[in-house]
Amino acid sequence: MNTDEKTRLLRKSLLLSTLEAEDLARLSRLAVERWFEPGEFVFWEGDSPDWFYIVATGKVKMVKHSSLGKEFLIAVFGPGEVFGEVAVFDNAPYPASAQAAESTSTLGIRRQDFLSFLAENPTVPMYIINVLGQRLRGAHDRLRDLAGERVEQRLASILLMLSSKLGPTIPFTRQEIADMTGTTTETAIRTMRRFASQGLVRSSRGRITVLDPVRLAELSQGDLQQCWPRLRLLLPTCCLRP
Repeated sequence: MNTDEKTRLLRKSLLLSTLEAEDLARLSRLAVERWFEPGEFVFWEGDSPDWFYIVATGKVKMVKHSSLGKEFLIAVFGPGEVFGEVAVFDNAPYPASAQAAESTSTLGIRRQDFLSFLAENPTVPMYIINVLGQRLRGAHDRLRDLAGERVEQRLASILLMLSSKLGPTIPFTRQEIADMTGTTTETAIRTMRRFASQGLVRSSRGRITVLDPVRLAELSQGDLQQCWPRLRLLLPTCCLRP
């Protein structure tokens, strides 16, 4: 990948998209291209945060492992997205492991090189702080939603999020989807079967295909018809009159 190609990839990243062309070109010269086979780890949870990465091609999934070795899928990153940057900024060990979900190439930028770049460009850190703040706010909103949503809503939301990044065919098992929605595998399987019977999705070995994103979007917002009997009990009588 030449410098121009690296610069175009960096510009795709929300974290770096507002940098001036000259700054992006300088940063691209610091970026190192790396390739990973499916299942290969980019870094492990607890490693020293020496690099952060931008996905060039392929997909990277962030996972955490319990003390019993169980894997929990946290997020998925596609081309143009940055991962590992939070640990680099606060100089703390990576909070999760990054693993190639398929054949993947990345651009890696060394922590010390990036900090030196920021020191020479004092307006850049403030923008990055704003972007990270937006991400944190989004994570808090998602945690709030997970606490209050039904399993069907959570599952529909996760499927829509993944399909928006990866396309209609999602290369993850029902176990991984269950981990992302914070439910048991058995519950996820029952819900997915219900979705399949309604023509919303199709499941095959290690893959889920979204067939009806419109209906999934409706489910992710909750079913008003199911909520109506409860709403009738809560609303004043005057609000129910035609």
